Amino acid sequence: MTEYAIHAEQVVKKFGDFTAIEGINLSVPKGSIYGFLGPNGCGKSTTIRVLTGLLSPTSGSVNVLGLEIPRQSEQLRLKIGYMTQKFSLYDELTVEENLQFMGQIFGMNRKALTQRTNEQLKTYGLDERRKQRVSSMSGGQKQRLALAAATMHNPELLFLDEPTSAVDPENRREFWEQLFDLSSQGTTILVTTHYMDEAERCHRLAIMESGEIRADDEPEKLMQQMGVNIVEVKAPNLRKLKESLISYPQVRSAAQLGVRLRVLIHREVTHPIEWLKSVEPSLANAELTIARPSLEDVFVSVTGKGRQ
Repeated sequence: MTEYAIHAEQVVKKFGDFTAIEGINLSVPKGSIYGFLGPNGCGKSTTIRVLTGLLSPTSGSVNVLGLEIPRQSEQLRLKIGYMTQKFSLYDELTVEENLQFMGQIFGMNRKALTQRTNEQLKTYGLDERRKQRVSSMSGGQKQRLALAAATMHNPELLFLDEPTSAVDPENRREFWEQLFDLSSQGTTILVTTHYMDEAERCHRLAIMESGEIRADDEPEKLMQQMGVNIVEVKAPNLRKLKESLISYPQVRSAAQLGVRLRVLIHREVTHPIEWLKSVEPSLANAELTIARPSLEDVFVSVTGKGRQ
């Protein structure tokens, strides 16, 4: 148990007749960045609330940082940080006041509070904004402040619920650099996202749909384990071609990317390019290339319409 920050077995969460989480198993190694990828409404946020003790599971067992949840959730609260999807700090307070308020909640004395506030302002590039009211900050600045607040008390485990949904790509990239810094210092991070590029950055990844975990491994391994080959086709009339190809049982899915059609073909087809040309004579002189799998391909193949 000790090598895992989170260990959950057969966790079910029901709200009346609705099952939000359906028998999930989860083992999150200490010090890792563990991603939850899935569409809105798939159960990611509910899972986080169960793991933090905010919701009690209907059945199953949850152990977080060696504590039995929800029975020991009060002890857990001092050891974790939680950054919600919606910015939840105080707009009328300054940057510095928000951080000090968070530190006081966790019982820091005045000396420790001053020292830690200064450290966090420096780490998250907010030093020159310490007296600025939060209401006048940009989305990226608010996000950095939210992360600084969530880590004020040096939590062992950090829960991030879609933390980058309202910021631009540059701020997202910077935010992830800060997560890797935290991870290298020993903090375990569980992050939910619906961005494929973010999911690829995680050490390990669970793909969720309809309250179930459909796949769980290192992103690179998930891509290698796909039972498909991917062919990119550059040809005219891609919309018509797509309609034709998805009618074949050998084709798992097809999606247009600009001027190319990305076709996922089951591995039992040993020569996918030759097979495509044989079933679609119009492709005889088209440009067909084998492509590297992406996480989006994995996602499509284990969820929704991609599942056979």
